[in-house]
Amino acid sequence: MQELKIRQKCEDMIAYGYTALRQFPKSERYTLAADIKKSMYRLLSLIIAANKKYYKKTTFQEMDVELDYLRSLIRLAMQLGFLPFRKYENWAAMLNEIGKMLGGWMKSMR
Repeated sequence: MQELKIRQKCEDMIAYGYTALRQFPKSERYTLAADIKKSMYRLLSLIIAANKKYYKKTTFQEMDVELDYLRSLIRLAMQLGFLPFRKYENWAAMLNEIGKMLGGWMKSMR
């Protein structure tokens, strides 16, 4: 059941991300915003793949790397002034929750 919860949390995070990315300036919509969207979809794809695979270790490692990359992109967007601090806080909290769930999932598979 854990993987279903993490998948739902990731889908909720993507929905929130879309509302936050609408505020980006037009010049950044096809660069930084596009990279953030790709990273969110890759994370969701890895969650689904890990749920289906028997050997999950490498998929978990890829998920961990993708989550860290997404955190960095969102932090960068906030530092560049494209993302208001309040939205950054909410988004970062969602990513932290997904990270905790991923850590618990990894621990349960050992």
